[in-house]
Amino acid sequence: MNFRRCRTMIVEPLERARFDLDALLAGGSGVGFEQSLQVRAAHLPAPRTVDAVSCLWLLQCSAEQWQPLPAEPQARQRVLSLLEQGLLVSDDPVHAEAAAVEQQVRDSQWWPLSALHYQHSRWDGVDSVGDMERSQLMTAQDLVRSFGPPPAEAPVRRPGARSLPRCDEDPMQAQLQARATCRNFDAARAMPLPMLARLLQQVLMAQAQVETEPGVRFLKKNIPSAGSLHPVEAYVVARNVDGLPSGLYHYHATAHELGPMPVQPGDLDSFCQRLLAGQHWFANAPVQLILACRFERMFWKYRGHAKAYRAITLDAGHVSQAIYSAATAQGLGAFVTAAINEAEAERALGLQPMAEGVLAVCGFGWRAAERVTAELDPLGQVWPAAR
Repeated sequence: MNFRRCRTMIVEPLERARFDLDALLAGGSGVGFEQSLQVRAAHLPAPRTVDAVSCLWLLQCSAEQWQPLPAEPQARQRVLSLLEQGLLVSDDPVHAEAAAVEQQVRDSQWWPLSALHYQHSRWDGVDSVGDMERSQLMTAQDLVRSFGPPPAEAPVRRPGARSLPRCDEDPMQAQLQARATCRNFDAARAMPLPMLARLLQQVLMAQAQVETEPGVRFLKKNIPSAGSLHPVEAYVVARNVDGLPSGLYHYHATAHELGPMPVQPGDLDSFCQRLLAGQHWFANAPVQLILACRFERMFWKYRGHAKAYRAITLDAGHVSQAIYSAATAQGLGAFVTAAINEAEAERALGLQPMAEGVLAVCGFGWRAAERVTAELDPLGQVWPAAR
C-alpha cells in the first residue's frame, strides 16, 4: 500500500478556556487553557484533531509523491491513524472512496482557500432558529444585551459634501420601495403556473446563446454573470403551484422547462424545514428556488483563481436581486437566505459536493393577509398602519 497527504488543508491552533482548580488554589484566576490542533481539508466536511507530532509529520509529508507504508511500528501506526481520519489517502481499494473524493478536489481547479471556505461553511442538520432561541439572540434587544450596541448604521459625513437632487416622481423608486423580505406567506393560495413561468423567464431564462467556438457557448440572461458563464442553476421546490404537482424540479434555462427530479422527498414540509435550517417563516413559501453552482463551468475559465468563488457568490446575489424585483412587480412577496443546510439540498438533488454546490435559497408567493412574523417595513409600503 502507498500513501500521500491530501493536497489542500490548513492547520488551525485552538485554545479553549477551562476551570483549573489547582491554579485557583495556588492563588491564580482558576482559568486554564487547553490547546489543540485542528486540520481542515477541502475534501472533508469536518475538521480533524491531531496531536502536535502527527501534525508536524503530516506537514512534512508529500502531497504529490506516493510513499510506501513504513515498516517501523510507530510510524506505521501514525500513517494508519491519519488514513482513518482522511488526511492521508492511499491506493488501497479499502480507501478508494476517500481517495476519489480527494482526487475530485484536486481536479476541480478550486483556489485552495476558497475550497476550504466553501467546504467548511456548509451546514448539515443545523437548526438556526432553535440555536438563536437557545442563545436568546432573536431580537435587537437580545443582541444589544449580549454584544453591546452595533457600529453606526453609516459612517460620518464628509466635510464639504455636496447634496444631490432627489427625484420624487420616479416610478422605479416606488417599485423598489415596495420590496420587503416576506416572512408571512399565504401557503393556502396557489400560484398560477403562468406566473411562475413568467418570473423564471424574466430572471433565469437564457435570452440568447453565442457560440464562439464549436461547443463553446455563452448565455445572455437578464442578469450579469462573470465571464457570461452563468454557472448558477435553479432547482424549483414547488409547494403550491396550480397545474404543477408538488415536488422538486430542475429549471432548464435554455429550454425554459421544468424537469422533475428522479428522487422526491417523502415529506416536502419536513424537507423545506430542514433545508431552511428551521426558518419556518420561509419554509411554507409556495415556491422556493435552490440556487446551486456548477463549479466546473466557472473554473473552466477561472482556474485556481483567487476571485472565482467571490464572483460565484455575486452571481447568486444578482439572481436574488432580480427575483425580488420580478416578484414585487407581480404583487408577490419574496425572500433570500444563505442560512441553509447545504448538505440537505445536495442529498435531495443528487449533487456531488465540491463539483456542484448550493449557495442560497430564494422564494416567493402571495403574502398572507395578516402579519404574524415581524418584517422590516419602515416605509409602510407593505403593511400600512391601517392594516
